Amino acid sequence: MAAAGLAQIPDVDIDPEGVFKYVLIRVHPAPPSGAPAGECKEIVRGYKWAEYHADIYDKVSSELQKNGFDCECLGGGRISHQSQDRKIHVYGYSMGYGRAQHSVSTEKIKAKYPDYEVTWADDGY
Repeated sequence: MAAAGLAQIPDVDIDPEGVFKYVLIRVHPAPPSGAPAGECKEIVRGYKWAEYHADIYDKVSSELQKNGFDCECLGGGRISHQSQDRKIHVYGYSMGYGRAQHSVSTEKIKAKYPDYEVTWADDGY
């Protein structure tokens, strides 16, 4: 049941405009105690309301856990989303979680925004 539910979780949920923090999260169905974790997926979440990367992770992880999923934060960074210019730039890192693998985040964002120019860089904070 939960494995099928994994497909229902959007890969990307980011604010429609501005510069904001984001986290890359690995999600998998919560296994019965002692069982190995099965299939998983990475999701990108980024919002302007978050003062810290942990604010995003805490909110998203608690929602996922209520629905039978476990998750871990793989890192963070920032996103500059310029909807008028159809550009998204992924960069920087999280002080608490370290740098997310921006190449993974960028591929997921490109899939959601195929008509955007999506770029990434490891520099910046």
